[in-house]
Amino acid sequence: MLFLTGTDEHGQKVEAAARDAGLDPQSFTDRISADFKDMARVMGVSYDDYIRTTEERHKVSSAELWRRIDASGDIYLGHYEGWYAVRDEAFYDEDELTKRPDGSLMAPSGAPVEWVREPSYFFRLSAWQDRLLAYYEQHPEFIAPSSRRNEVVSFVRGGLRDLSISRTTFSWGIPVPDAPGHVMYVWLDALNNYVTACGFPDESAPRWRYWPADVHFVGKDIIRFHAVYWPAFLMAAGLPVPERISSNGWWVVDGEKMSKSLGNVIEPRKLAETYGLDQIRYFLLREKPFGADGSMSHAAIVSRINVELANDLGNLAQRSLSLIARNCGGVLPSHGGLLTEDDVTLVAAANALLDLLRVNMDRQTFHEGLEEVWKVIRAANGYIDRQAPWALNKTDKVRMGAVLRVLADTLRVVATLLQPVMPESMARMLDQLGVPPDARRFADLDDPLADGLFLPPPQGVFPRYVEPAA
Repeated sequence: MLFLTGTDEHGQKVEAAARDAGLDPQSFTDRISADFKDMARVMGVSYDDYIRTTEERHKVSSAELWRRIDASGDIYLGHYEGWYAVRDEAFYDEDELTKRPDGSLMAPSGAPVEWVREPSYFFRLSAWQDRLLAYYEQHPEFIAPSSRRNEVVSFVRGGLRDLSISRTTFSWGIPVPDAPGHVMYVWLDALNNYVTACGFPDESAPRWRYWPADVHFVGKDIIRFHAVYWPAFLMAAGLPVPERISSNGWWVVDGEKMSKSLGNVIEPRKLAETYGLDQIRYFLLREKPFGADGSMSHAAIVSRINVELANDLGNLAQRSLSLIARNCGGVLPSHGGLLTEDDVTLVAAANALLDLLRVNMDRQTFHEGLEEVWKVIRAANGYIDRQAPWALNKTDKVRMGAVLRVLADTLRVVATLLQPVMPESMARMLDQLGVPPDARRFADLDDPLADGLFLPPPQGVFPRYVEPAA
């Protein structure tokens, strides 16, 4: 597997922002890119490569992509005249625009637009309409979720116009090969980062085996670039198309879209500082379906933390491990092979989770996968209440040991599978379950822990969120 992230750093918007900041564009993007890297570090986001589109490898790759598209006959020189939104780095037809109260026009995103006329190279996007529609038909999983797929198909069926792919009114971009004064349209340059990171144009590079990508994760506001322009560019260049474009929705705050003017933009690092990193990672994947918009509020975050993490999972682990520490001398008991129907039902549900989660992860239905895990957690809480091992300690210690072992094994499965979502918290839980650091892969779940394993003293993993004193 190869996980890629990074920053696209060219375009008129970046050049203007750098000027406003009193910096040259390279110094400005150096600062911004470093901040994104720091955010990934703080949020526990791991990756195999971080690409910046100002890197030399990307400039070489983008120039070669241009040459290959040009060789196919899909590029020609002309003049562009029309509406352009600098903030979106996108061209819009007049029928896509709406009027502000002051009479000025704005793009569907709300960005202001300006009339642009300049010499430009064009990509024959209009020639790809039927081929793109045929590809969508043949590959129904190419765009997810289905609402975004319908949106893209409708857009393409409405007719495609040739796309301006070079600019001459600014210079902060990758030069067009053999065309002095022209720089590449930022979205041609930016989209190409994916194949750059896989070694293109060296198709003998070790990383080239990772292309085509299994999935691109993108915001819904850039689905058109990834699901229309990008496959057309690749097909024209004779390169494979990614397997899937998975488009996420927006987070809104208390029902309102984040906006600097409203002052409701949320900084992820501040969220982690306030609520806990793993707690926020869990909330973001649990609260809404991937692809849909969702509302973020203090009340919603606290509810997920206190109800599901602290009460459901945290309390289950604390109860089970405390009983093992107190009644079994801190030693992992054996179930002795004598399992009741209630035991078997819970164990089977836990053991079925891995296959269920694989399906959910492949479909990017992360919230559904987490709900499957929580079904087992809720079932385990019901199980411990029914079996009452604290009472069995007085009447049947062997049965008590079997119940606690079933709970420990269930917690091990849950904690192992939740590692990608909450790595730090699940590492602490697995420590308390006596799972060695080198036995925490999904494949290790097939190997049971040894009877009699000494467990460390239990400690709470998920504290309840308490409102700070006024």
